[in-house]
Amino acid sequence: MKAGISTACLYPELIENALSGLMDNGITVTELFVNTHSEIIPEFTDMLSDILRRNNAECAAYHPFTCPIEPMMMFSGYSRRLDDMLEYHRYYFDAMNRLGCRIFVLHGNMNTVAVPEESYFEIFERFSDFADGYGITVAQENVARCQSHSLEFMKHMKEQLGKRARFVLDIKQAVRSDEDPFEIAEALGDSIVHVHMSDNCAGEDCLIPGKGTFDIYGFLKLLFSKGFDGAVMTELYRKNYSTVSELAESCRYIEKIINQVESERTDI
Repeated sequence: MKAGISTACLYPELIENALSGLMDNGITVTELFVNTHSEIIPEFTDMLSDILRRNNAECAAYHPFTCPIEPMMMFSGYSRRLDDMLEYHRYYFDAMNRLGCRIFVLHGNMNTVAVPEESYFEIFERFSDFADGYGITVAQENVARCQSHSLEFMKHMKEQLGKRARFVLDIKQAVRSDEDPFEIAEALGDSIVHVHMSDNCAGEDCLIPGKGTFDIYGFLKLLFSKGFDGAVMTELYRKNYSTVSELAESCRYIEKIINQVESERTDI
């Protein structure tokens, strides 16, 4: 496992400045949250790649700016929209290949325009197959406002799609959906390929790791026992922390827990 920080934490800072700020604070694993079309063209992507290369850093996951229109473009039943949306994702997948990134984060459809699960899973499988041609893994994130908020939905997805079903487990979104992150980890196991980490406590669903009461050690220990070997990415909103150095400290806090969990397994 490895710890990192998403550039989303620094929004609305321009992504290249956010990335450089994280690198300046010693962060070497990140998730890039692109915010507009000009940030996914080859020239801009190569500039981001150069920042990573100069800092011996890596992009573990890639988050699209088009997630708010995924319900309309992918799940409305209008076939030409889905075709066009898949074609547009060539920009993303080409950018990811330039960055050496393999995990693409999907929000998917909204609760307010829910489609039958069978239809959803067919569309996801088509999207996943399309991405596979670029060597990209599409991973469904649990999001409170989306159909994916429910553990039952994700379990059905795994049952239906098998190894095609891959997931991003977001702690704060699980809390907002009244779902237990431990139960999600137990049920989805090695289908989880990426984690959005945050802390929480009574009355606060998104805190900097180490500032709440969530059992991060126990959670990572469970994930590790299920075969998880991906990135544990601190993802907060700008109001949830004060400085980038505070963010970096949270990443080092997660790194220490990861080292403890992995060393305990090695000692067995």
